[in-house]
Amino acid sequence: MVSLPTSEQVAFAAVGILAIILAWDAFWLTRQRRDIPELGMLPDGGFAWKSEGAHELIRQWGNLGSMAAMMVLPWGLLEASNTPIVYAIVWDILLGLHLISLTVPKRYAITSTHLFADGQRYAWERLRLAKRQPKRRIMLLRNGWGPFGPLPLGGDQGSLATAKEYIRAMEQARSHKKFPKAEQE
Repeated sequence: MVSLPTSEQVAFAAVGILAIILAWDAFWLTRQRRDIPELGMLPDGGFAWKSEGAHELIRQWGNLGSMAAMMVLPWGLLEASNTPIVYAIVWDILLGLHLISLTVPKRYAITSTHLFADGQRYAWERLRLAKRQPKRRIMLLRNGWGPFGPLPLGGDQGSLATAKEYIRAMEQARSHKKFPKAEQE
């Protein structure tokens, strides 16, 4: 008969996975200044901007709330699961660091081929502008991700307005590539 893992093994795995996620995100965030060295209108016709901490709070409010709940949840289960308290402490420290990383100002860029956000590069073919847009951020959706696909962009209103114009231009260019016969008629 197969035995189930102990609560300590499960806690160790959960904390380990969270540490890997935190390291992965930190790695990508350190690349953003290298990938986006200049801001404003780009020489190749793109646009780059940066956000402030307040913009990131607006952008990430849902994630911040979820992580706050994730910090509290293990404390109610420690005694019932007989899990050592050290795992809950390390879990909260790691989630606290992740909360901080979510609110760090970010750099964004739009080029003719990609969107740069959170230190990563997304091809325009993988993204689309959400039909309903929030007031203080831009909401893109990742194709094929379903409910896990939102990719919000933060920044001041002027930068977001300019970015939205570029994004709409990218979507129009993409739709013209899909239907070249319509242009000829």
